[in-house]
Amino acid sequence: MPALADSLLKRLTWDDLDHVAIRKLVELARDEDLDGLGLRVKPRVTGDRSTAALATAPRQGSADLTAREPLVACGLPLIPIILAAYGGNASAQLRARDGRVLAKGEILATLTGDPRVLLAAERVILNFVQRLSGVATQTHAYAAALGEGRTRLLDTRKTTPGYRMMEKYAVACGGGWNHRLGLFDRVMLKDNHLALLGSADDLAAAVTRAKKAAPDLPVEVEVDTLAQIPPVLAAGADVILLDNFTPAQIKKAVALVAGRAFTEASGGITIKTLPRFSGLGLDFVSTGALVHQSVWVDIGLDWRP
Repeated sequence: MPALADSLLKRLTWDDLDHVAIRKLVELARDEDLDGLGLRVKPRVTGDRSTAALATAPRQGSADLTAREPLVACGLPLIPIILAAYGGNASAQLRARDGRVLAKGEILATLTGDPRVLLAAERVILNFVQRLSGVATQTHAYAAALGEGRTRLLDTRKTTPGYRMMEKYAVACGGGWNHRLGLFDRVMLKDNHLALLGSADDLAAAVTRAKKAAPDLPVEVEVDTLAQIPPVLAAGADVILLDNFTPAQIKKAVALVAGRAFTEASGGITIKTLPRFSGLGLDFVSTGALVHQSVWVDIGLDWRP
């Protein structure tokens, strides 16, 4: 199943992302900060009132984005896009690359230009880079916990609305792999579909229909008992998702599948329990915790004298 494996394993790169959509997201963040975007009644006076209240600023300034803790860098190519959204009178020298593991004190980027632009853009830059680096750092820790082997660590669709592709890109930067990007690129029959269908036999029929209706897409089926596996396997399911199976049950399920489909474990997986899923013969382990349990990393903007 090499060709199918290629369709199931994705790692988004920066070039895979829609830069037009990213610029729009940056502009939304800028307008929240400067113009009160999102408020029904807009502020009477807009702009960076703090910097405007200062004495005349120097014509040029320079500042470093510095890691305050060990982290995996992510989102650095956003910095020039953000500076451009503030007028372009500043530039960025990226001192690291996305996916690089940085020690405390290392510099991610150096910003140079009009200090008023740098001060206005500072928080938006940090919001993006701290969040995405947090996802990459969390993923790196989970990947290390899973360890080396055949089992790949996958993300889920549990992402921040509007930020999905960037968060999935951050997962890839941290050493994880991307599960389906949306409802459009895989047929996935889960527990709620089963609740509507009513029986394992009906689920098997749904697999057959899906294979005919979307022959270009892999079909994945979520099961919560060993008894559900044979009928969906016979119907041609490409991936069997083992929901909340214990390691002992997973061993039995992998033996039952016997390589006729890919196997994936999910449900309640934490960084503490993740090592138990290594060495069981699984193809994939998926968890939404890579994104929804991630914490922003500490990055500071330090002005150069």
